[in-house]
Amino acid sequence: MATRVQAHVFVSGTVQGVYYRATTRDEAGKRGVDGWVQNLDDGRVEAVFEGDPDSVEAMVEWCHTGSPAADVEEVSVEYGAPEGYESFEIRR
Repeated sequence: MATRVQAHVFVSGTVQGVYYRATTRDEAGKRGVDGWVQNLDDGRVEAVFEGDPDSVEAMVEWCHTGSPAADVEEVSVEYGAPEGYESFEIRR
């Protein structure tokens, strides 16, 4: 099996109510990345990306821009061991 990595990302700015989660799901699907994305109560978006290193890094970079209506102020990322996600979903 190919090497898989995980990136746990927190995105702040105007990222809720601007289709950020739906666009993240679509972008992850295009790149074959698994994981999830959700809104947080503090206004940030949280996401976990798992897949091959290049595709995961592409998703992390994409988060800096996000959906067309988003205004991203900051992206923080932590890398860790994959947990074995097999699809990509939008949570709450």
